[in-house]
Amino acid sequence: MSVTNQQVAGREFLRALYRDEYFPDHLLDKGRDILLRLCERIEAERPADLAALYVLTAVATEEFNRLQEEFWAAGSEIETMARDEIAMDFGFVASAYGFEDADLEELVAERDW
Repeated sequence: MSVTNQQVAGREFLRALYRDEYFPDHLLDKGRDILLRLCERIEAERPADLAALYVLTAVATEEFNRLQEEFWAAGSEIETMARDEIAMDFGFVASAYGFEDADLEELVAERDW
């Protein structure tokens, strides 16, 4: 399944991180894929409210948690700049699907980065 939301389709996820050599592109690609899978799930499951959205974002956040190990192995990490960029992209996704009132902290509440 591919994303049909035009806002999302045109988004360059993790854009600021790709410009920083500290973050390996192949791992950022995996992060971008996590965000795109989240969008696909939102489109497929159509969460009715914020609680349902937070269930989906929790799964995506757990995927980022596992990706952290790969960043460490590559001599990088999901640090302050990366945390902010990832959270902002989660916020963008929520807004793009009509959840403008989503709380950024709740969207990534499961994070350990």
